[in-house]
Amino acid sequence: MSYKITESCISCGACTPECPNEAITETEPYFKIDPDKCTECVGSFESSRCALVCPVDSCQPDPGIKETREKLLAKWHKLHPGETPKVV
Repeated sequence: MSYKITESCISCGACTPECPNEAITETEPYFKIDPDKCTECVGSFESSRCALVCPVDSCQPDPGIKETREKLLAKWHKLHPGETPKVV
């Protein structure tokens, strides 16, 4: 499932440079994750980087968007054509 940023976001920006898919953007009143670009870091890292660096645990799995690991990896390939995943 894609991640989302909850209302507890303090707009610190720690998550933005960590996202390998550039899925996180600054909006008002807090940051937002584009579910079409979020792969839960599948293909790039062992775990979701945004959740790892968020100081207030605002980056959470979105229960409304459930995706299999295979679907997340397929999305990663679409976002990174011609590249080889670092983590499968």
